[in-house]
Amino acid sequence: MACTNRLFVAKKPMFVGSNSMLSKIKRRYGVKKAGFSGTLDPFACGVLIIAFGQYTRLFRFLKKSPKRYRATLWLGTHSDTLDIESIRKIENIEPIEKERVAEAVESFEGEFRYTPPKFSAKRIDGKRAYRLARSGEDVKLEQTSSTVHSIRLLHYRHPFITFEADVSEGTYIRSLGLAIAQRLGCSGALSYLERISEGKFIYEHEKALDPLSYLKPPPNRYTGDPKNLLLGKKVYRSDFENERPGIYYTVFDKYFAIIEIDDGDRVAYLLNKVELCSY
Repeated sequence: MACTNRLFVAKKPMFVGSNSMLSKIKRRYGVKKAGFSGTLDPFACGVLIIAFGQYTRLFRFLKKSPKRYRATLWLGTHSDTLDIESIRKIENIEPIEKERVAEAVESFEGEFRYTPPKFSAKRIDGKRAYRLARSGEDVKLEQTSSTVHSIRLLHYRHPFITFEADVSEGTYIRSLGLAIAQRLGCSGALSYLERISEGKFIYEHEKALDPLSYLKPPPNRYTGDPKNLLLGKKVYRSDFENERPGIYYTVFDKYFAIIEIDDGDRVAYLLNKVELCSY
């Protein structure tokens, strides 16, 4: 039976939900078991990591940070969603010196403390904040922090500011856009948002990727009988080339496993017998 596992990057267009995008991909490839990592708002476009088959279990082990976004901020707009999907009011803002705009944008490099937008996927008592907000409930989210590894002004044509930022996982670029506008003394909302990359994941026309090249755990060679791994039998830290505690991946035959070595002699399977597919 042909291997159906596949890992690749799709490019989601604007105003299409991530789940709708996945449904279209499943129909196009004729697969039933598929998933994606890192939901993009319908308004946003760009990189969406897709997996088929057993590779859907890999998402938590993938290196997906930092994430790079390109966004355009529309100064003077008031929006509940902090983007153009729900603009309530537009104010005329006097043009600002480009140097001041660049200074405001670049000032957010480092720790970024903010309150996530109420129209977000954050959970409140198990429910998505955006669902509560759309039903008219009062949504109160706690302040959080993210890391802005780098941020740069790409273009300023009043009243639009286009910037690019490399950020840690979980950063809300809509909140970053609003913070930039507020630093310039006005309100603002995003008129464009694109995820350019997640770690090494970039859009390459849905080319199949080698999952081992994108895993967070480092490799560790198993020196025992490969049949033990194949059958999921008990293995010991002394069976591995690197005996230090930690999470690793190990390759055997045409499969790989992700294991965790603890401080004792225990080795736990986090994932086992994941087939490596060649294309």
